[in-house]
Amino acid sequence: MAVQQEVRVSRRGVLQALPLGTCGWSAMHWMPALAAAADADPATSKSVIMLWLNGGPATVDLWDLKPGHENGGPFKEIATSVPGTNISEHLPKLSAIGSEFSIIRSMSTREGDHSRARFVSATGYVPQGAIQFPSVGSLVAHEFDGMDRDIPSYVHIGGRPRITNGGFLGPKYAPFVVSGGGGRRGPAETAPADLRVADLKPAGEISEDRQRMRSELAAELRGLSVLPAGSPVVEALDSANDRARRLMRPEAAAAFDLSKEDEALREAYGKGSFGQGCLMARRLVECGVRFVEVSLDGWDTHANNFDRVKELSQQLDWGFGTLLTDLKQRGMLDSTLVVCQGEFGRTPRINGQAGRDHWPASWAAVLAGAGVRGGRVVGATSKDGIAVESTPTRTSDLMATVFKSVGLDPMKQNMSNVSRPIRLANPEGKPIEELL
Repeated sequence: MAVQQEVRVSRRGVLQALPLGTCGWSAMHWMPALAAAADADPATSKSVIMLWLNGGPATVDLWDLKPGHENGGPFKEIATSVPGTNISEHLPKLSAIGSEFSIIRSMSTREGDHSRARFVSATGYVPQGAIQFPSVGSLVAHEFDGMDRDIPSYVHIGGRPRITNGGFLGPKYAPFVVSGGGGRRGPAETAPADLRVADLKPAGEISEDRQRMRSELAAELRGLSVLPAGSPVVEALDSANDRARRLMRPEAAAAFDLSKEDEALREAYGKGSFGQGCLMARRLVECGVRFVEVSLDGWDTHANNFDRVKELSQQLDWGFGTLLTDLKQRGMLDSTLVVCQGEFGRTPRINGQAGRDHWPASWAAVLAGAGVRGGRVVGATSKDGIAVESTPTRTSDLMATVFKSVGLDPMKQNMSNVSRPIRLANPEGKPIEELL
């Protein structure tokens, strides 16, 4: 135990000694002392980046094409770097690095409603009475909590998080949201998306001493509150105020500043909000953030599916493909799990508006990094894409795989708000051993 404590102090000491605090080494790769500390205590170095395809992507047009069948649509397959594994022609960057990721083609779930499916995908559980289930992001942040840092351990970039609070874990583990313009812009836009954290600087010319005095006065006033200490309202306010003060420090703000990145790399990620969000995710993971979710909206393609999926695929390819390459080049892929999924898939049959409707019965998800074996395909669907023919995989299985791949026990329990122990992953789920 003493050795582990010594390692953590060393890790923190190394980070604090750098020119930009916890993020100063962002462009300098792994420093030897930090790498040694991470190797000595692997659990402290695990992070998850969730690429969230909001709206339910047509995975039959991305990862599991059906060429030659009437359900297949106009898209062609291209070979990946793994013989026998093909994906969409509109994902060329990812096809070139097919050995870095694995595809689960046999996801089969029950929820076809957006709201319920998002909840289940985020928590692994269906809603149950008064239980306030936390999301997977909150759970990962909570389980790896321990280092005192200025940046929240769970950050969501773009759009609205699936779960906006920390559930029964409390507001400390709620997602910190980074918003910004850009929407569903193409990857090669000339002007970068405006991803930023608002109000990081004090209003006007307020000195650090005056800011400190204001914070102390605010703390005294909170002590006079009629609300009891420990109440949800007080806890939420204190957590929000603490986050704000910490993020206003220059060292913390630097983690979100994409202008510090090489311009050529920014171009490679794509200048849309999703691509720049993927780049920000890499920076945040470098700074010790445990869970980063980057949202790409627009996948609810009931009409004009193929034009929209083509455009979205280009953004996905630039952001996802460059992220995997960047993480690997920096020696970070082995300690960072990347998950790409939506809440469900879309109907293999094409509707009368050249669109695809909700389809949870057979769809696909992609995993890479953090010990997940690359170049694998789990499960298969029928020739028409309608049914799973082998290795049916549920959300609970995927969730258990995520936890196990980053070194967490899926069966570990936390006490809920109703004094009932809840496991990290739904106990019905089993990790996908083929990938681990």
